[in-house]
Amino acid sequence: MTDLSSFAITGKWPARHPDRIQLYSLPTPNGVKVSIMLEETGLPYEPHLVSFETNDQMSPEFLSLNPNNKIPAILDPDGPDGKPLPLFESGAILQYLADKTGKFISRDAGERYQTIQWLMFQMGGVGPMFGQLGFFHKFAGKEYEDKRPRDRYVAESRRLLGVVDQRLQDREWLMGDYSIADIALFPWIRNLNGFYEAGDLVGFSDFRNVARTLAAFVARPAVIKGLTIPQRG
Repeated sequence: MTDLSSFAITGKWPARHPDRIQLYSLPTPNGVKVSIMLEETGLPYEPHLVSFETNDQMSPEFLSLNPNNKIPAILDPDGPDGKPLPLFESGAILQYLADKTGKFISRDAGERYQTIQWLMFQMGGVGPMFGQLGFFHKFAGKEYEDKRPRDRYVAESRRLLGVVDQRLQDREWLMGDYSIADIALFPWIRNLNGFYEAGDLVGFSDFRNVARTLAAFVARPAVIKGLTIPQRG
């Protein structure tokens, strides 16, 4: 049996199945990217809830795996050359799991880099911008009398949605076939409309291609399951 005891994180979150990928996460837009990917690939994994309410992400055990104190993170007991691999950053994890399984990323070099391009588009643009919009629309920022910060992120979010809508004009998914780019992007678009309650604010109904693909995404069985993992207590 694989021994993961040398990794401090297993002291706080013991591995009942140390031969499986250990997932440390929370069902947020970034967190569910990895649970959805694991469900889509069929890789065996063991989820562990990292509770923000108790600041689990700031614990020494979690920081030993991700010094940036963000979810998700994984510990794969069967990494490259059969050695355990700790990994953080959702985009890096998606790319790693795609390479590990040979799924949801093309083996054609050109298409592979284009897929990574769209993955980076989500990581560098959609996630940060939608997150700021959520802050200024739903959380503490909504109390600010000056609405210019909110409106700035509304405009940028609309621009990004327009980029995606144009991309989807003549294809079902971002790369034609379902890929890690879609797994990265659509949890954030779902969150914009759902948890952030900003669909009307950004005029989401204007982006029909995005809405069509979002509907297809949330209907996938692996997505339905992955959106609830790890389960909150």
